Amino acid sequence: MMNDSGAVQMARALKCAALCLMLLPRFLLAAVMLWLLDFLCIRRKVLLKMGERQDSPDDPPVCVSDSNKMFTWESLRAVWHGQKLDFLKSAHLGEAAPNTEVVLVQERRQRVVRQYADIADFLVVYIEEAHPTDGWVSSDAPYQIPKHRCLEDRLRAAQLMFTEVPESNVVVDNMDNSSNAAYGAYFERLYIVMDERVVYQGERGPEGYRISELRNWLEQYRKEVVDPQTAVLCV
Repeated sequence: MMNDSGAVQMARALKCAALCLMLLPRFLLAAVMLWLLDFLCIRRKVLLKMGERQDSPDDPPVCVSDSNKMFTWESLRAVWHGQKLDFLKSAHLGEAAPNTEVVLVQERRQRVVRQYADIADFLVVYIEEAHPTDGWVSSDAPYQIPKHRCLEDRLRAAQLMFTEVPESNVVVDNMDNSSNAAYGAYFERLYIVMDERVVYQGERGPEGYRISELRNWLEQYRKEVVDPQTAVLCV
């Protein structure tokens, strides 16, 4: 029994070490970028270039106030957490969509975004806070919300989503963060699920959050076939 337990622990340690080695180059690159963005002259130039490359008014701009510190212990933890979730996610384009547990915030009449009501249902999955007041704080966040300590905290915070997306149903991830882990959603991400398969997988937000891509996919789908219902998942 002791030998078996030691072998399991060794396997876990080797898996963790391999994961760290694979993620380390991308993480170090992100860390250097965060450090550079703390120089306001560089930050302003980078944000200006990102704004110039924005192709569609549908895509929300990346906004970072001068007062925000980018290179902090909490920011590095958040970046590592997001990259790890992205690497280990089980949702992949063209494969079966994970059926994770979520909690309904409140019973509502089913409504969808008007423009695509004929082909798509929209669902917002509220996950853990990207910029909690007791974590990587951002003065650009529209609401000041601490980390969720229990499901009640997450449900209470999710009520604010109704003002942001009044035409979508809102559910929350469970406290095991199973949806976040399965879809690699942290900080934010767009998916389209059809017939229980992932048919569109957006890049990780905020810089990869492209509503225009999702709109283009739906427009193309509408032209090709309009009979089956498509579920749009925003996590």
